[in-house]
Amino acid sequence: MNLLRAASLISILTLASRITGLMREQMQAAMFGAGAMSDAFLVAFRIPNMLRRLFAEGAFSQAFVPVLAATYAKEGEQATHRLIDAVATVLLWALVVTCVIGVVGAPVLVWLLGSGMPDEGQQASVVMTRWMFPYIGCMSMVALSAGILNTWKRFLIPAATPVLLNMSVLAAGWWLTPYMERWGYPGIYAMALGVMLGGLLQLAIQIPVLRRIGVRPRLAFTPGGVRASAEHPGVGNVLKQMGPALLGVGVAQLSLLINTQISSHIAVGATSWLNYADRLMEFPMALLGVALAAVLTPQLSAAQAKGDEAQYSDMLDWGLRMVLLFGLPCAAALLLFAEPLVAVLYHRKAFLPADVVETARAVMGWGVGLLGLLAVKVLAPGFYARQETRTPVRIAIAVLALTQVLNVFFVPLVGVAGLALSIGVGALVNAFWLMRGLRKLGSYKPAPGWVRFSIKVVIASAALGALLQQLSWRVDWIALAATEGQRALLMAASLGAAALLYFSLLALMGLRLRQFIRRV
Repeated sequence: MNLLRAASLISILTLASRITGLMREQMQAAMFGAGAMSDAFLVAFRIPNMLRRLFAEGAFSQAFVPVLAATYAKEGEQATHRLIDAVATVLLWALVVTCVIGVVGAPVLVWLLGSGMPDEGQQASVVMTRWMFPYIGCMSMVALSAGILNTWKRFLIPAATPVLLNMSVLAAGWWLTPYMERWGYPGIYAMALGVMLGGLLQLAIQIPVLRRIGVRPRLAFTPGGVRASAEHPGVGNVLKQMGPALLGVGVAQLSLLINTQISSHIAVGATSWLNYADRLMEFPMALLGVALAAVLTPQLSAAQAKGDEAQYSDMLDWGLRMVLLFGLPCAAALLLFAEPLVAVLYHRKAFLPADVVETARAVMGWGVGLLGLLAVKVLAPGFYARQETRTPVRIAIAVLALTQVLNVFFVPLVGVAGLALSIGVGALVNAFWLMRGLRKLGSYKPAPGWVRFSIKVVIASAALGALLQQLSWRVDWIALAATEGQRALLMAASLGAAALLYFSLLALMGLRLRQFIRRV
């Protein structure tokens, strides 16, 4: 398998997801601005989304995929099928219980995340939380499917699936909002209905693909079947690995919960500013971080199962080089071209110039730590593939404490941007400690050529950043709102020129993309 080609496929499909996600955010910004109702929806959506990252794409995937890959490599398909059936059954019934608790406990959950919202916003957030909470059930089963398909090297559907959520929310927002208002509900409730529809569609599209490759889970619905599934040794192994992973991912989600709570007290609209900035940070995370994690985790697990330490280290080295090659210019763009990006993407109708300024400051905060956030996506699987979850957990707890200490200093100085800046600095520290841990274990030995490679990337990124900074200073991007088409074309030309300059300089220095082709 060509790792670069697989990662590129996932990047392209994930880019489609992020573009439609951006369109969803643009619709929300234009229709609802950065006010109380927008904050209410974001808090409500963050609750199932946080649990999705915690249980589904987070701890569960980190525990399940290495066990699945090891079982497939060592014991064959029949044993792997039995593992899939047992894990899917236990997961299903755990999700049923979780969803019931979430719907009943929605007022408490909303208070934990957004106690600073006005009463109207809190009430609306409780309603939307109850409507959207079953989304966590759909997405957890989708995460199970994605782990299976990625292990079978079927990357297309897992990468393309998120587009369905964004398209559903877009359709519901544009079409249902007038009807919701006519029926006496806040218009933004339409987006909550779109989220639930998107979750159902994402789950439905998995079933034919799993059936086609012969790994569709057979779920047990009788007490005896559920008991037998729970007693399967593979389920116990997944749960054993999931415990520390749950703690590690839970620390990250706790940090998100704290930041959401803090933002709700900074100002009305602050939660929205942070969310819109996060959307821009998610573009490089999706194009690179998500793609690398999806490709590397099952391959690292397979290399570990075979005892191939050289291939293990080589894949980690390749992933880190990709992070620097593509992550550093993206970080420069977020730091030096933030206001033009925010103005072009969000500045219209209910989204005001003041919202542009505050959101751009938060984008710059994310830019500081982007390399750390990306590197963690490569380095953490280096531990999970070895089924060694304790070290990442200990590091995550220390980074959580560090992040909150940084919040005490940064938030009073720069407001909501301080929340993004604290997470970014924490991510850099996280990546450094993970790297040091892997080197101590002997799992990662940097290949020769890092110094020359880094110098070339830094020089090209500096040139890219200088160009974007001049374009940001010399053009009044907010004033160009009167000619949106011209503003969008100017931004596209600016980014295109910066990318051309970057890759041209790399080529002149002898660095070409074909050097990064890896086959496993």
